[in-house]
Amino acid sequence: MLKYFKDIYQGIVTPIQGMAITTPYIFTPRITKKYPEDYTPVLPESERNKIEVDMVKCTGCQICAKNCLAKCIHIETVKAVPTDENVPTDENGKPKKLLVTKFDIDFGLCCYCALCEESCPTVAIYRTKVFDYCTHYRKELKHSFSKFSPEEVEQKKALLAQFNAAKKKETATATAE
Repeated sequence: MLKYFKDIYQGIVTPIQGMAITTPYIFTPRITKKYPEDYTPVLPESERNKIEVDMVKCTGCQICAKNCLAKCIHIETVKAVPTDENVPTDENGKPKKLLVTKFDIDFGLCCYCALCEESCPTVAIYRTKVFDYCTHYRKELKHSFSKFSPEEVEQKKALLAQFNAAKKKETATATAE
């Protein structure tokens, strides 16, 4: 019988205690902000933001792709031909020796560990302040950073093949003499 009255007492006191805690919040001003219009995030130093690639600085060494834990970085390169006049320049204004024809990052696979950023010898990979770039489709998470169109890639490969064939022919005639 004593337990019965104790349970009744607890049933009355517990909601009153809860209301005593929550009632002051009814009269305090709201702190909810409208996202994304009125949102300024406070990001920690180790934030996991979107990765960007400066293709002018990139040398195509592929160290970032080798160090990537998720294997989400895909790089293809073509050796630059000395006779090609349309070779992009590096940050010092010198023509590049290795052309990065494909530099793709699949952010759907990326774990944002920043190992690619830390391992890049030319600091071509860096994190931006963008952290909320969600999408409804996974294919939109694949970003291509290469400046070459598919036609230009085929042209560069053809020029390299012609250059290698001419060089091979030259060495064959030199050894024949």
